[in-house]
Amino acid sequence: MEKKKRSNDRPARGPAQGAVVGRNAVRELLRSGREVDKLLVQRYEGVPNHAIGDIIDLAKKRGIIVQSVPQVKLDELAGGVPHQGVAAFAAEADYSTLDDVFTLAEERGEPPFIVICDELSDPHNLGAVIRSAEGAGAHGVIVPERRSSGLTQVVSKASAGAVSWIPVVRVSNLTRCVEDLQKRGVWIWAAEAGGAPYYEQDLTGPCAIVLGSEGTGVSRLLREKCDFTVSIPMYGRVDSFNVSAAATVILCEAARQRHSDR
Repeated sequence: MEKKKRSNDRPARGPAQGAVVGRNAVRELLRSGREVDKLLVQRYEGVPNHAIGDIIDLAKKRGIIVQSVPQVKLDELAGGVPHQGVAAFAAEADYSTLDDVFTLAEERGEPPFIVICDELSDPHNLGAVIRSAEGAGAHGVIVPERRSSGLTQVVSKASAGAVSWIPVVRVSNLTRCVEDLQKRGVWIWAAEAGGAPYYEQDLTGPCAIVLGSEGTGVSRLLREKCDFTVSIPMYGRVDSFNVSAAATVILCEAARQRHSDR
C-alpha cells in the first residue's frame, strides 16, 4: 500500500530570489568576484559554524557583511534545498564606480548631479530614492558598504527598474567619498532639519545631496563634512517627511533648476 505523504513532505520550492545556498555554490560565488550583499551562516548554540570558516574568511577579505542566524532563517531562504549552514545574497545588479558617474555626466554635457544615501537600511526606501534620482536626471547614487541595504531584488523592484539605468556606487567610507567629491569640484548639501529652504539653493552646478537614515538622519561626521544644509519647510504637525518622499521633493527642485533653460 502506497504510503500517504505527510503534509510537511512538500517538494523543494527553491531558494528565495537572489539567494545562493550550499557550501560549494556560495564558495564559488565568492571566488567569482561577483557583487555579494551579505553572507548568512548558521548559528550553533550561539557559536558560528566553523565548518565553513574558509567561506567566512573569503567574505571578510572582500568586505562582505557576515551575519550569524538561526537555522530556521536559512531553512526559509533555502526553500527546501539543502543549505549546509550557509547562504549568500548576490546583488541584483552590478555596482559602478565613481568614475562611471563622472563619465555619465560628461557624456550628457552636464555638471555632476549625485545622490548620497547615508545608511538607508530599508530596501523599499533605497529603491524609491534610486527611482527618484534616475527620474530627476541624477548621474549616480552612492551607498555605504555597511549598515545599508544593497542592490537586492526588493530594492530593484522598489526602484521600478531604475537600478538598470543609473550608476549605483558602493563605497567603504562615505566621509572620504565626500572629500573626494569636493576635490573634484562637487558641492555637498546635507538634507537635514535646520537648514535653508531647499528652493532657495542654487543646485545648477556640480552638486551632491546627502540623505540620512530613516531613524537618525545624516550622521554627525558626514554632516560636518558637507558644505551646506538644506531643509524642507514643514507646515503640519509632523516634523519631517519619509526619506524617499524628501528625496523626491529636493531632487525634483534640482531637476527644475538644471533644466529650466531647455
